Amino acid sequence: MTEGNPLALLAVFALPMLIGNLFQQAYNMADSIIVGQFVGANALAAIGSTGSVTFLFFSVCSGISSGGGIVTAQYFGAGDGDRVKRAIANSAYIMFGASLLMGGAAFAAAPAALRLMGTPEDILPDAVTYMRMSCAGVPLVAVYNYSASMLRALGDSRTPLIFLILSCFLNVAMDLFCVRALGLGVFGAALATMLAQLIAGAGSLAYALRTNPYFRLDRAHRAFDRQIAFGAVRLGLPLALQWSMIAISTTALQTVVNRFGATAVAAFTATTRIEQLVQQPFGSLSMALSTFAGQNYGANRLDRVRAGLRQAALVMLGFSAAMLAVAQLWGGGIVGAFVHDADVIALGGRALKLTSWFYVFLGTIYVTRGTLNGVGDAMFSFINGLVEMLCRIFIPMLLALTTAGVWGIWWTAGLTWGISGLFCLLRYRSWMRSRFGGGPALGVLCRIRRRAAAH
Repeated sequence: MTEGNPLALLAVFALPMLIGNLFQQAYNMADSIIVGQFVGANALAAIGSTGSVTFLFFSVCSGISSGGGIVTAQYFGAGDGDRVKRAIANSAYIMFGASLLMGGAAFAAAPAALRLMGTPEDILPDAVTYMRMSCAGVPLVAVYNYSASMLRALGDSRTPLIFLILSCFLNVAMDLFCVRALGLGVFGAALATMLAQLIAGAGSLAYALRTNPYFRLDRAHRAFDRQIAFGAVRLGLPLALQWSMIAISTTALQTVVNRFGATAVAAFTATTRIEQLVQQPFGSLSMALSTFAGQNYGANRLDRVRAGLRQAALVMLGFSAAMLAVAQLWGGGIVGAFVHDADVIALGGRALKLTSWFYVFLGTIYVTRGTLNGVGDAMFSFINGLVEMLCRIFIPMLLALTTAGVWGIWWTAGLTWGISGLFCLLRYRSWMRSRFGGGPALGVLCRIRRRAAAH
């Protein structure tokens, strides 16, 4: 990525990830749409009310276990086959240990956690059922995440995508069967998701064991290795901390949403799912920028780092404008894909029209985050997560619980993106100035640095 047109390179790199992310979101949205359409607004609200607190437990588990993939990739890049196999075995211990611990804790804490968040009584039983089923499925998710992360670490990103697409179709089909045909409600939606996760996880792991020689482990490779395990946890903990802060902030916001009743919860669930879909191109572009910025920073091509960010920003601006137009013209119709309830559609449609004005700030967060992560600004992720957490906790106190009422929920989302986006731009500008002073002389200074490095 150190030569050639930055935009073309970013597009080629981001497209496969975008496809995978869109299928992942389709997977996550299936329960909400099918339950909302065939069971009702209260059932949709019950599913939505569990999302933030479930994500808190999932984020800790995923963050800690993701360190295993990093360690495996490092050994693979170094050509140390023996340690690659040891890392594959020890990553399994960490990932499945974390999933059992966090899944069990979340299952036990579900009723208390949902009551603490003020979940409306008319949706509480379904919410507890859905959260407990989701938490019971954490080890099944870990099977897929483990095999996928190990395969990606070994350079195979295609196989995890294939099994993700397969699980998406399985989830939709089984959702329809369990919810519509069998009439199992939110229990059926959660059961369908668990079965799809089991099939996808077992299939991807079986494929890895059968086709990849690094998964053929001897007894020595399966022994617990303290150094590898410690390295995996050490790399995973910062990610767990960042995601946990975001999860805590969304849980705090969900607590505020719950105070406005089931209709507000259902509308918030629908708009959140739509916004998650909008974020996927931003997220894929961010991951591509991270690799692009990292390679060019390592090659002393800071001018290309800036060029990549600028071209990505133009794409982000174009997409933000397109999504703004879609939300303004068809906001109510989009929310109507989730539920038939007229009150939910009216509230959600107006809310979507409000938050869509802030999509440009949401995109700004992603493109600057990808660039700063790529150049190794290690503190940025922590600080950015802290900013988002503080915004989601304190802005509702000023708006949703005072003058703005229910609309403070969506003003909180938009203002959080706005404040975080501006912070990201300031952080990027500060970082550039700290390296070369920015300005028109940047290209000249980069060339001087490259020549000095060459000698």
